[in-house]
Amino acid sequence: MGDDSAMTATLSRRDGLKVLCQSFAVSSEGQRQAIDITSRVRDALQGGEVHSGLVIANCLHTTCSVLVAEVRPAHLEDLARLMGRLVADREQYGYTDPPVSNRERGKARAHLRASLLGYGVALGLTDGDLLLGGSESILLAEFDGPRERQIHVQVVGV
Repeated sequence: MGDDSAMTATLSRRDGLKVLCQSFAVSSEGQRQAIDITSRVRDALQGGEVHSGLVIANCLHTTCSVLVAEVRPAHLEDLARLMGRLVADREQYGYTDPPVSNRERGKARAHLRASLLGYGVALGLTDGDLLLGGSESILLAEFDGPRERQIHVQVVGV
């Protein structure tokens, strides 16, 4: 896993409400990969002066997902098998059918898998930290790697 670029940040205040926006890049190393980005999202909270509110983390791409899950091999393997059953590798999809699309073949699977898992998560923020259970992490699920992905974090609160 590569953490390739520096974060960019902005902070604005309006009527007592603070909004912090940051983004960072994450590089995947494989076509399909789960990358724990929890620490990077937590880094985005530092110095933002927002201690209570809502954190939204999303990817700015349609062939990957951001989700909350346990980072345990068995759980990740089960999730990968489920996605493989729901969006089969051998199935033909109209999104990449040459008569109706000029899209690269194979990308339909990545788009559909990302659509099923969602592109982002919204989490509570209390006392300056994410409200996650003890074994929960924020993951970037890559379905079309290897490539660099942009993650956007927005914090709204007081």
